[in-house]
Amino acid sequence: MIKKILVAALATSLSLAGAAVAFAQDAGKVGVVVKIGGIPWFNAMEAGIKERGQKLGIDAFMIGPTSADPALQVRAIEDLIAQGVKVIGVVPNDAKVLEPVLTKAKEKGIIVITHESPSQKGADWDFELASSTGFGEAHGKLLAEKMGGKGEYAVFVGSLTVPLHNAWADAAIAYIKKNHPDMTLVGERYGVAEDVDKSRSTALDLISAHPNLKGFLAFGSQGPIGAGRAVEERRKVGEIFVFGPFSPGQGQKLVKSDAISGGFMWNPKQAGEVFVTLADKLMKGEEVKDGDEIEGLGKVKPDFENRNIIVDQLVPINKDTVADLAAMGL
Repeated sequence: MIKKILVAALATSLSLAGAAVAFAQDAGKVGVVVKIGGIPWFNAMEAGIKERGQKLGIDAFMIGPTSADPALQVRAIEDLIAQGVKVIGVVPNDAKVLEPVLTKAKEKGIIVITHESPSQKGADWDFELASSTGFGEAHGKLLAEKMGGKGEYAVFVGSLTVPLHNAWADAAIAYIKKNHPDMTLVGERYGVAEDVDKSRSTALDLISAHPNLKGFLAFGSQGPIGAGRAVEERRKVGEIFVFGPFSPGQGQKLVKSDAISGGFMWNPKQAGEVFVTLADKLMKGEEVKDGDEIEGLGKVKPDFENRNIIVDQLVPINKDTVADLAAMGL
């Protein structure tokens, strides 16, 4: 009798395990392709993707290319299409280059969600945790205050083909030009801010070439880190100010030494969670509606024409906040 009970219990357990696996398979796979793997910002995003996937019973995972090369993102998306995933998420390096492969995914019936690429062609929806104008202007204001509204400054972006970084730069430069005419932009902008070594070397070159340089605005998580290191190397702390979004854990020491003056960010882990939350909603056939309360985004007011969901959830990074943010794994 005991043997029969044990056999029955085992069968029930196996049946439940099989049902759980079947549920996860039925829910569909969600693959998210980010700009580059192995850096703190996207490590935090990956944690959010995995945790939310486990909570919702979805097989959700991240692919991080070895460099910020749009061709590597295209290859990763092609692989996901071949796997037959139900949802592809992307943080694009080059919005234009990705259009054909994202369109191909949609033609195969795959849902496409993007982040950091408003109005992305080929996407069902793009979501942002910060508006491009608000984010850019907030950084421009911080830099102007620190520089006293005078002097030369330089702007870094992840690449010249990342629409969102360039939109932030446009907003910051326009704000400074309008409100602080005695501030002068050096060059145009430099597409190095997803590579810490290139950011550092470019900053070193600019410091050498422009004795009156007083500031860096770096849009891209590695830009402030590289520029901050260059400022330390040249012993210009307190003379040249660096602002931009970056991983608090990676930049904490530079903030404490004043090599980085600060900036704003959103929570990349939260962005990872939103990828999976939206994927789950869309896989179930649910529409995104005006006034919807979506976890991680709050109450949304979608732009249906451009397929954008944009909210403002700016998180300040400075001496008062950086340690707590780093302790959160960001």
